[in-house]
Amino acid sequence: MRALPLTDPGTPDARSATAYLRWLMRVQARTLLGGIAFGIVWMTSQAVLPAVIGRGIDAGVTARDTSALVQWCAVLLAIGAVQVVSGIMRHRFAVTNWLAAAYTTVQVVTRQVVRLGGSLPRQVSTGEVVAIGTSDISHLGHAMDVTARASGAVVSIVVVAALLLDVSVPLGLVVLLGVPLLLLLLGPLLAPLQRRTAVQRELTGGLANLATDIVGGLRVLLGIGGEQTYHRRYVAESQAVRTAGVSVGRVQSVLDALQVLLPGTLVVVVVWIGARFAVDGRITPGELVAFYGYAAFLVLPVRTLTEFANKWIKGIVSARRVVRVLRLEPDAGPAGGRAASDVPLTPGVLTAVVAEPAEDGAALLESVARQLPGGPDRVLLADATAGLFSGELRAQLDVHGRGDDALLRAVRVASAEDVLDALPDGLDTVITERGRTFSGGQRQRLVLTRALTVDPDVLLLAEPTSAVDAHTEGRIAERLATHRAGRTTVVTTSSPLVLDRADEVVVLRDGLLHARGRHADLLAGDPAYRAMVTREEVTA
Repeated sequence: MRALPLTDPGTPDARSATAYLRWLMRVQARTLLGGIAFGIVWMTSQAVLPAVIGRGIDAGVTARDTSALVQWCAVLLAIGAVQVVSGIMRHRFAVTNWLAAAYTTVQVVTRQVVRLGGSLPRQVSTGEVVAIGTSDISHLGHAMDVTARASGAVVSIVVVAALLLDVSVPLGLVVLLGVPLLLLLLGPLLAPLQRRTAVQRELTGGLANLATDIVGGLRVLLGIGGEQTYHRRYVAESQAVRTAGVSVGRVQSVLDALQVLLPGTLVVVVVWIGARFAVDGRITPGELVAFYGYAAFLVLPVRTLTEFANKWIKGIVSARRVVRVLRLEPDAGPAGGRAASDVPLTPGVLTAVVAEPAEDGAALLESVARQLPGGPDRVLLADATAGLFSGELRAQLDVHGRGDDALLRAVRVASAEDVLDALPDGLDTVITERGRTFSGGQRQRLVLTRALTVDPDVLLLAEPTSAVDAHTEGRIAERLATHRAGRTTVVTTSSPLVLDRADEVVVLRDGLLHARGRHADLLAGDPAYRAMVTREEVTA
């Protein structure tokens, strides 16, 4: 079976939803073909069982031939064994295909999110990305899973039709013509189902985004008394999602009912014709039993085919949402791209970037991160707004397993010793989601600790000390300069304490390189710089 996550999921085809689904099929072609093969064997073995039972009745029971009856029972047992083994393997491949489609999508979307960096929230809502990871990957997994069974359904229907044609041309034609007719009768429901599913998906993404905003800004809402306003808004939007879900459910319920009614009707027709033929002596008792078995079996492949259409509709809707994210390109930030222009940075030193407006500094870091090759071990961009996850603190801070010695060194550089000392179990403490039990300054120092523990060749820090007091900020600035000596470190900041410890200061004004040099020299000779870092007014 396939090992997940994939080392390299490849480059997805994001031209359209169907192109993305075809790409997923190519990525997991081996397991998908395996699932199809076992799906065909599993369903075909069920399709031929009625024929074996009918032959056993005619050759053994009707003819009173015990030897023949034993032989056909042995054949029946062998086919049953094949059905069991192929069913187990089909299910294993089905689970593998589901997981491969779902988590390949997680990988490529996560990679795209990292690539977009800070430009992601400006182009797509957080709730949209969350919805991809919670519901869309499930629909994509189901689309791959049902493909193997649908292939088996098609082959088994052909096998049953061939067996019926061999005994009775009219019955064979009933199956050959009846199954496509049933699918055509279900067709008019598929388009409304797709439209309503798309609407529900859109509303679900918006609701997830609203929930994320409310949770993230709960303290602010409580402080300004706005929780009731957002509560009413959430209730209204959740009701809209519920209404859309009911709308989808109406069509889905009709489709599910027809999945039972229409194949059942085909069973009745086949059995009725078969009974008439048996009364007229045109078929044997064993063949009549076989015909009933064929008709009962046909319910399974027909329902599988309608399930295939249903799940692929939902898969296409979900693939559209995935493709929308995959087709985004990093923007240049609020400054219109000027801060992301080619500002040369000196390698091997601690560089501080002072930008006005401050967004230009973040855009510069994102530009540097995109231009330099390598993963987090090579280049790491640590955003000031980055959060923590729930779980053991050690696992949150030492994501690459560097060991406690490296982790504790990073804790000291980030001046986070007091944070650990206050925890009941130290590094073994289990923290809540996003580290909500920590203050803003504590959380910021732990995020800095995590970045320092990775120990990348190039470290890009966005406002790493904006939430700490001056004494702590001074310690971090001094220790960071010593710890990262000889390696490239770029920090966006306007703090004189950090700027004073930098080897070089780069000044951006309105997206353009304004000046560069040592902090003390710029402070003495550049009034505009002095105003940026001390908030003094520039006099003419």
